[in-house]
Amino acid sequence: MRFAFAEFKEGMLIAFAAIRANKMRSVLTTLGIVIGIVSVTLMGTAIEGLNRAFNKSIAAIGADVLYVQKWPWGGGQDWWKIRNRRDLIIQQARAIERQATTTRSVSPVIGTQRPVKYGRQVVQNVVVVGTNANFVETTGTNVDLGRFYTAAESDGGRPVCVLGADVASNLFPNENPLGKTVKVGAGAYRVVGVLEKQGSLLGMESLDNRVYVPINRFFHEFMSRRGGIQIWVRAQSITDLDETKEEVRGILRKVRHLSPSQEDDFAINQQDILIQTFNQIGAVIAAVGLFITGLALFVGGIGIMNIMFVSVTERTREIGIRKAIGAPRRTILMQFLLESAALCLIGGIIGIIIAFPLSLIIDQVLPTAMPLSVVGIALLVSVFVGVISGFLPAYRASRLDPVDALRYE
Repeated sequence: MRFAFAEFKEGMLIAFAAIRANKMRSVLTTLGIVIGIVSVTLMGTAIEGLNRAFNKSIAAIGADVLYVQKWPWGGGQDWWKIRNRRDLIIQQARAIERQATTTRSVSPVIGTQRPVKYGRQVVQNVVVVGTNANFVETTGTNVDLGRFYTAAESDGGRPVCVLGADVASNLFPNENPLGKTVKVGAGAYRVVGVLEKQGSLLGMESLDNRVYVPINRFFHEFMSRRGGIQIWVRAQSITDLDETKEEVRGILRKVRHLSPSQEDDFAINQQDILIQTFNQIGAVIAAVGLFITGLALFVGGIGIMNIMFVSVTERTREIGIRKAIGAPRRTILMQFLLESAALCLIGGIIGIIIAFPLSLIIDQVLPTAMPLSVVGIALLVSVFVGVISGFLPAYRASRLDPVDALRYE
């Protein structure tokens, strides 16, 4: 064990001495590895960042919530056929609320975009959500200030609203919004509450750039027809989700007057569908990205292999002397493998140093994250490339005949 460690230590010292002796050549050789490791690291940080953003968004969606809509998530069906489906209407949401026995809460949901104004402060393109008083229970959302509107206010279509965190901070930077009157579109609404900050959905749509109003008021103010809604249903527990799904399907088929031979003219979406779709898309992106970065590493590896063959040729007499005084083949093999691995490891470290600030720049456009696991994988990949690239030159060096090597000029 002690002999193996001493052999390893000696090999590393010789490897770094050889690298220092040929600084320019070493720098040019590692350039391909640096580019490859930068590519690998940036790809890893992008995938990790997207995964974290997706998981955060999925947590906001809720594992025990069903989303009944006209359109299915994930696509893959006849677009024209789905487009011609009948809209869901608020009476059908109320039928589920009355008849279902495995649901915890039911909320009809519909939205549009309007500017929201208070005094001279205006927030454009705010998503106005019409829903009922059960919304906070259905979604598990918490109220930060004040309260959510009551069932009486919702059913009566009262002009009250609850603000998302960003809307509240933009309209009321220096005062309490509770009790103030804001203009949502052309209508005036009294603020009764502000929701906690929720972040964004899939890194795109902000959940905090919203205003919630009673759904009956929504139809009165923004839309004359009372259709085109979504129905969000929360099961009593996640273990009852499949039972709740079938119960909701049965109720909707009955109230929409579908015969046993007709297929559903609505979609019941849930978290699993998004996860499956995201995993499929993520696998394709990862495969393409790894192929591209693999090409960069392959080119860098060829450069390492070439320069190691040159190094073996230049040091043939040195190899002959070492073998003549008793150095075994494995020692020569390890010496050149360590030199190749050290070259690539240096390139990997430089690549990570370059990739880190680049990932911070990319994070302004796409979510990225560079955990220690990504750094560790990048360094392991660089060492692996070094070992693979250096094996043939090292094997050739270890097989040299000491007599021929000593006579080499």
